[in-house]
Amino acid sequence: TSGAGKSFYTKLLILRYRMMGITQYVIDPEREYHNICSSLDGLLIKIGPSSKTFINILDIREESIEEESGYLQTKIGKLKGFFKLVMGDINEEEWSILEEKLIETYKQKGITFDDNSLYYKDNEKFCIKPLFKNSMQMPILKDLYENLKKDSKSQKMSIKLRPFVNGSLSYLNNYTNIEINNKLIIADIYELGEDNISYGMWIFVELFWDKIKKDRSENKSIYMDEIWRLIGVTSNRDVASFIYKIFKTIRKYGGSGVAITQDISDLFSLDNGNFGKSILNNSSIKCFFSLEEENILTLEKYTKLSEKEKIEIKSLKKGENLMFVADNHILTKVEASKEEIELIEGRCKI
Repeated sequence: TSGAGKSFYTKLLILRYRMMGITQYVIDPEREYHNICSSLDGLLIKIGPSSKTFINILDIREESIEEESGYLQTKIGKLKGFFKLVMGDINEEEWSILEEKLIETYKQKGITFDDNSLYYKDNEKFCIKPLFKNSMQMPILKDLYENLKKDSKSQKMSIKLRPFVNGSLSYLNNYTNIEINNKLIIADIYELGEDNISYGMWIFVELFWDKIKKDRSENKSIYMDEIWRLIGVTSNRDVASFIYKIFKTIRKYGGSGVAITQDISDLFSLDNGNFGKSILNNSSIKCFFSLEEENILTLEKYTKLSEKEKIEIKSLKKGENLMFVADNHILTKVEASKEEIELIEGRCKI
């Protein structure tokens, strides 16, 4: 329930992980993490109508390579989920046309399924080792839009993409202009508003996932607040599969995933709850703060809650939670020192 202590507990985790030297990436849809970002000298990135920072949705990054597929193949696989968010539940024929246009758009920038096409030699700087192409050498949404518009088979899709090029979402039609080089990154997507916030979540999750994969020896963590937006009924199977893949494989990259949600029911609203259940099962620690009756009944379907625990969850006070650690169920109270509270509230710096 609202005010149960979920956000404070998350901030306390962020603070203590920072003291342990763990790199952290936070998706912030409700603008809740500005104070702790300032206290810990983190990097705050905003995207929205008034922001001056941009991320190119069509960027392919050097660290994005997957073991089972090449650069372009990996990117197109991830973009399928994004464009389904934009265009609704497009069928396989429509996706085939869109994929064809994506391949054509990348080819115009010299990028093909040959991974070597992502590298170039800078003769002016006498570079011996080939360099990986930067954002300015990648296509942007406008390039795709122009290709969709030219073909009668894809004109309908170009109309759906028009707001991203000439309309209210045109701030997403830019080359990336930020460097991520901080131990704490807060991604503020509040300005996107209720209708568009899922786009921002996808953009940052994809960016942070690439960063997480870069160095397996570095400990890191990603926090996905309001995760139901990516695996709930307002999302789609491709996006949800991408999120599930992160939770399933992040440990092998030296990372941990933290899924945060206020409404349990929304977490299990897509595909008969399969994605919510999979993420729950892949989480080694689960913390349940005070819940209302409806959410307790939903939770009961997917966890081994005793009758006693159902009563306890309903009557938990602020800061108290029922924690599942492996097979152990532990009633827990979250406590912080005076100094930690001041840091979390932004009243001092570390």
